[in-house]
Amino acid sequence: MQTDIFKELFPLFDAASVETLEWLLAEAVERDYPPGRAVLMEDAWGNAVYFIISGWLKVRFLRSQDATTLAILGNGDFFGEMAILDESPRSTDVVAFTPVRVLSVPAQKFIQFLFKDPQLHHRMLQLMVRRLRKTNQRIQLRQQVPAVRIATILTSLAQAYGSKTEVGIDIFNIPVQDMVVLKRKGCRKISR
Repeated sequence: MQTDIFKELFPLFDAASVETLEWLLAEAVERDYPPGRAVLMEDAWGNAVYFIISGWLKVRFLRSQDATTLAILGNGDFFGEMAILDESPRSTDVVAFTPVRVLSVPAQKFIQFLFKDPQLHHRMLQLMVRRLRKTNQRIQLRQQVPAVRIATILTSLAQAYGSKTEVGIDIFNIPVQDMVVLKRKGCRKISR
């Protein structure tokens, strides 16, 4: 992948030098996953960071037979960095909704990359804080009535991943059980 395309897809790397990005991309491996396939498993040790080139994934938390979807990820997102940064086992599963293509960067190379570019440390901290704030908002959202929860989730998905069409904004068709907010079946594409 070319550095300018990578920067455009992943704003985290806006300030990274071309040389540093070329070094990182030389270490990256493209991987494809079919729908339903786990990309990461909870309790596994972190061996790579993943950058989503295309497709949709869900971050889920499993307890016994119950799965709770914590986040929906799409093009331009990344995951897997937490286990690498705090050197702990992974805390969630990440499962493909659709066919997914990712770039995986080995853990040690990603850490070296962070040390090569001090600006990237700051950007990474900003993104981690943003994720923490989103988690806080999701926890607070659970106290709301279902209609408010679904509207908030759909609006945030439209803002983050929506594609403008003639009739509104299309977002990915998320299965109801992964929204954790509806009691009925049959979530369809939403246009606004």
